[in-house]
Amino acid sequence: MTALELKVPPVVLVAIVAVGMWALSRISPDFSIAIPAAGWVAWGIALVGMAIAVLGVLAFRTAGTTVDPRVPEQSESLVVSGIYRYSRNPMYLGFLMVLCAWGLWLGNVPALLFLPAFVLYMNRFQIVPEERFMREKFGDAFTRYCTGVRRWL
Repeated sequence: MTALELKVPPVVLVAIVAVGMWALSRISPDFSIAIPAAGWVAWGIALVGMAIAVLGVLAFRTAGTTVDPRVPEQSESLVVSGIYRYSRNPMYLGFLMVLCAWGLWLGNVPALLFLPAFVLYMNRFQIVPEERFMREKFGDAFTRYCTGVRRWL
């Protein structure tokens, strides 16, 4: 299972999950539900999610560290300010919010099953390996950070 660690770029995974959600909604139309104002709510959630992800990227850029999660060894600094005071993974949280919005837009209950699958995959194959590296590189500073800031929100 470690062969999948840090291999799939999270943006690619988001695209795969989004396509999977769409495909499942098309093959299971009987499980679709109409939610009043779903489009407006979905847009709102998506915009907030994108803003959170962008704030994460900007914090990394400001700190002069890599935003490519597949190469954590290139991390130059431990970013704990800005949006990182509230979430250790705001980019992933933003992606999840965009996928939640997509699921709401689709209005299909089975498609929503992809959301917990996304979280489980990200935790196991992206976040845990990243945190392992960060703990090795930044030691007690990272451990203290983890005790004060949750992984997702």
